[in-house]
Amino acid sequence: MPRLQKRNLSNPSEVRPVGRGQLEFVDLGDIGIGRSTYPPGWRWSEDVKPIVGTDDCEVHHVGVVISGHLHTEMADGSSMEVLAGDVFEIPPHHDAWVVGDEPWVTIDLSGRRNFAKPRDSAADRVLATVMFTDIVGSTQLAAHIGDHQWREQLAEYHALVRRSLERHRGREIQTTGDGVLATFDGPARGVQCALELAVATRELGLEQRAGLHTGEVELHGDDVRGVAVHLAARVAAAAGAGEVLVSSTTNELLLGSGLHTVSSGSHQLKGIEQPVELFAVG
Repeated sequence: MPRLQKRNLSNPSEVRPVGRGQLEFVDLGDIGIGRSTYPPGWRWSEDVKPIVGTDDCEVHHVGVVISGHLHTEMADGSSMEVLAGDVFEIPPHHDAWVVGDEPWVTIDLSGRRNFAKPRDSAADRVLATVMFTDIVGSTQLAAHIGDHQWREQLAEYHALVRRSLERHRGREIQTTGDGVLATFDGPARGVQCALELAVATRELGLEQRAGLHTGEVELHGDDVRGVAVHLAARVAAAAGAGEVLVSSTTNELLLGSGLHTVSSGSHQLKGIEQPVELFAVG
């Protein structure tokens, strides 16, 4: 929860090498702030790719540039120059490199907690809590308010999602039009994130529904696959407006978390032969 606190970047929680660069990370619990310094010649595909083993940078960055010049190039070919004084957002799936003879220094407000951490190459299957969200009645709402206003509201929603994921240490896998697929290393964090988003979404004049399931997932680059992913999607589809539903597996793992759940009965989920008991989190 929010509290009065501070730390100084001269005494960071962690100093992490980023190839030829350096990340000074300050951990404020729910919030992680980083100061990155990349020397001339630094490039993500040369300095970070060998560490993380992905084809491109899968991290979503938000920050402000203190000095230097960075060229960012997305997988779709679009690009952006990021210069001193710029406040920036860089979505996942990009390469980036320092331009010129001046180091690039930035304060990152999002995206540095897990940046440039090695991924265990043996961990092709991991246990994760999978969360799906979407906006209830989005098609009708878009038709009512118009495309322009709908895009603005959807952008606000996605910004809320990313801030909440940062606080609860979730990993955004992909957006799903009017929702998101994310994973967490603990079920309580995932459920707390879903509940927080349900409240924040209502303040935007929207209604979210969310579903979570915990199980083994297969890692495929920046994607996750497997039965656990499909089951989480089905759980989300069974939720009502403003509701957070969890599978019986996730419900059992929430024991002792302080979160209260109530059985919503047995549901016949698409693609699942037997009815499945789901639980609403309140």
